[in-house]
Amino acid sequence: MNAPPPKAAHSGGVVATLALAGVTAAIMQTLVTPLLADLPRILHTTASNSAWVITTTLLVGAVCVPVFGRLGDLVGKRLMLLVCAVPLVAGSVVCALSSSVVPMIVGRGLQGVGMGMIPLGIALLRDVVPREKLSSSIALVSASMGIGGGLGLPIAAAVAEYASWRVLFWGSAGLAAVVAVLIWFVVPVVPAAAKGQRFDAPGAVGLGVGLVCLLLAISKGADWGWASATTVALFAAAVLVLLGWGAWEVRTREPIVDLRTTARPRVLLTNLASIFVGCAMYSSMLVIPQLLQFPKATGYGLGQSMLAAGLWLAPGGIMMMIVSPLGGKLTNARGPKFTLISGIIVLAAGYASALALLGSAPGLMLAIMIMNSGVGLAYGAIPALIMGSVPLSETAAANGFNSLMRSLGTSIGAAVVGVVLAQLTVKMGGYTLTSENGFRTGLAIGCGVAILAGLIAATIPKSTPTKESTPTTQKETAPIEG
Repeated sequence: MNAPPPKAAHSGGVVATLALAGVTAAIMQTLVTPLLADLPRILHTTASNSAWVITTTLLVGAVCVPVFGRLGDLVGKRLMLLVCAVPLVAGSVVCALSSSVVPMIVGRGLQGVGMGMIPLGIALLRDVVPREKLSSSIALVSASMGIGGGLGLPIAAAVAEYASWRVLFWGSAGLAAVVAVLIWFVVPVVPAAAKGQRFDAPGAVGLGVGLVCLLLAISKGADWGWASATTVALFAAAVLVLLGWGAWEVRTREPIVDLRTTARPRVLLTNLASIFVGCAMYSSMLVIPQLLQFPKATGYGLGQSMLAAGLWLAPGGIMMMIVSPLGGKLTNARGPKFTLISGIIVLAAGYASALALLGSAPGLMLAIMIMNSGVGLAYGAIPALIMGSVPLSETAAANGFNSLMRSLGTSIGAAVVGVVLAQLTVKMGGYTLTSENGFRTGLAIGCGVAILAGLIAATIPKSTPTKESTPTTQKETAPIEG
């Protein structure tokens, strides 16, 4: 049984703390973006080796998010939020002290462990926020990933350009430490919803191995060759391991991910739509920053510095912050399905505007503002759909699995658009560069994927309250159905 929600005055502090935790986790992902070109020199290694600084965070985060979600249900979400903060601080310190590639990869892996903060925070809201504030709170915390990414890039670019790159990591260590202190003092202790159940260790290992094989093949396939023996073997291993994992999960009594719940049409279609929303969101992040920074001599590049490009993108993060609470109000009025579809329509409209305003930095800024407004609406509605369809004892695990689906979507989007940008090229001054048609195709793919996500979202059925969420004692913290 859930603890009663805190008083409204206190719940505001909880929401702000959880939103800051989400923003902090998101900043860790974009932190090294301004350093990508310099990493081989900084770490005294090859470009191929330095790419693992990005890949490691993705892989570790993908494995830890669903596992930590289940642990949140078992031992308490607040405790697991604090556990996530520790490797964020430690990883940042390790990175700040690194002078070679191996410790940097270790530090980035530790930062990836902290990615579980966002689904844990979203799930905790169901326990501690009054019903009338729940939708807007979910929307804000859920959108914190995009907000952190949108605001973190220009900040990181400015620090990297005007100070030592190590300052980035010392700053992130300090921010993670502040978040840990706030969680300790502001977030209330809530009894674990699944206390007494056992942790599914074989399921955690199987899921982790399968995800690593799948995401490694997706993220590195373009470098290794999609038909190479390594890539094919990883895809084959992912299929075999995940099939075996699925067979185990449906037979074990207390699985790490309840596939029967996940197979419910409402949950299944929401997760499927999440994959395509994640794919659509990330497509723009590969195309628009490059367009802004490509030299003007190409005829379609806008010749902006990394810092200037980040500043052109920053209003997109601000728009997500503004739109997210409005999305919560829309969910209260019309239901989360309506909000999700509305967000996807706005996202597709943003891509259409980007195609029309390709040659203008202010035009691309407007397009990214429209896109991020759509993402803010969609990402705020998705957890409400999930939590309205699963038992209270599975909220953190279900949110963790949904976050994994979004991450899978971003990985697929990065791979597909990356291949397009690499194939559609022109030669200029002895260099091979992505052509204008390549960028237009990447944006068109993002628009098409968004439309497909909208079609999937339209098929999500109306909610059927779960048996566990119907008692009177839990009506005050149940999410709004719709």
